[in-house]
Amino acid sequence: MAAQAPPRTGREILERARAAAPRLRERSEDIERARRLPTDVVEILRATGVFRMGFGRRWGGPELTSVEQTEVIEALSYGDASAGWCAMIGSDTGLYAAFLDEPVAKEMFPSLDMITAGLLFPTGHAERVPGGYRLTGRWQFGSGITHSDWVISGAFIYRDGRPEPGPDGDPHDSRLMMVPREQVEIVDTWYTTGLAGSGSCDYTITDVFVPEEHTLVFGAVRNGTGALAQPEVHMRNMPGVPLGIARAALDHTREIIASRARPTGAAAADDYRMQVVIAGCEADFVATRNGVYGSMRRQHDVLAAGGTFDDLTPDERAALPLSRLHAFRTARSIVSRLYDLLQTGSIYRPSPLDRWLRDTNTMCQHIVAQDRILQSAGAHLLGGRPGFPLCLGIV
Repeated sequence: MAAQAPPRTGREILERARAAAPRLRERSEDIERARRLPTDVVEILRATGVFRMGFGRRWGGPELTSVEQTEVIEALSYGDASAGWCAMIGSDTGLYAAFLDEPVAKEMFPSLDMITAGLLFPTGHAERVPGGYRLTGRWQFGSGITHSDWVISGAFIYRDGRPEPGPDGDPHDSRLMMVPREQVEIVDTWYTTGLAGSGSCDYTITDVFVPEEHTLVFGAVRNGTGALAQPEVHMRNMPGVPLGIARAALDHTREIIASRARPTGAAAADDYRMQVVIAGCEADFVATRNGVYGSMRRQHDVLAAGGTFDDLTPDERAALPLSRLHAFRTARSIVSRLYDLLQTGSIYRPSPLDRWLRDTNTMCQHIVAQDRILQSAGAHLLGGRPGFPLCLGIV
């Protein structure tokens, strides 16, 4: 069968993602057992166009808005959480391109479907040398690294073995370093409660030369303008994963209830408890989803019109990270309540609720779902100092 032509529009990518979701659901057991995405599953994702959706039109890419990207991730996560998580991480390649010089980025990414993985927090050691850096370190949580093309890693900068101050007065400067996957060693540590199929292993890089032009900081856009050329752009589509899982869990549970009868012979759908729990979960889902997309659409309207984050009110700016955090925590709450609702029917490993419970608990340990986000948003609202300013687009 002839290969599909690459998708060119957001609508086509979303349609392909929705069509792929049932196939991903069928492979969920295999994905979890492998503790990484099998090769054919990676190709299912690649064929949807998810990895190219952040590339701009002048690159020949579809240039999906953050809202459209989140909808695609939501559709894929409806099929399988680990696949959706890896799609979300791997789709950042086109977003990183804006922080590199255009000729360099086009050389690094000859295909729009290339995949980037890695940990952004600076845990590595980058020694300045002529033309670049010698990078050494060990990083955690390399989601999708087992099928990636490039690995991006945060590192502190040293000169002659001493910490190098940053140009903004930071006592110890740091940068993001991009290294070809073949120069990275994977350490198989990914034995986890949830998101088991994401292959989020530790990895090491040992004395690898990184050219200066293969490094970036989120405070310096090197090519491109507009709503996607912004410092926190890589965080925006993350709530698509928990939203997709919550919707899948609700649909799954409603189908079971609709087909189940109580011991008395009455329909389970007429049970008061079933009705109240389902309605409560639906209410939380609708409100949370609207919060995510509403705050993101407002952000897009301002940035697409040539505005900046400073044109958002403090409430609007804080709503962006808060709605993300709320999506993660609400999805976990919804899945947990549905798990309890179906009782012993939830506990056996073939039950997707068992997997979704573990997946949502694991993903809620990510920084975007942690109290550091609440502190940062609260500080911004009160005129204080955010502990994680990047989540607010502050660099």
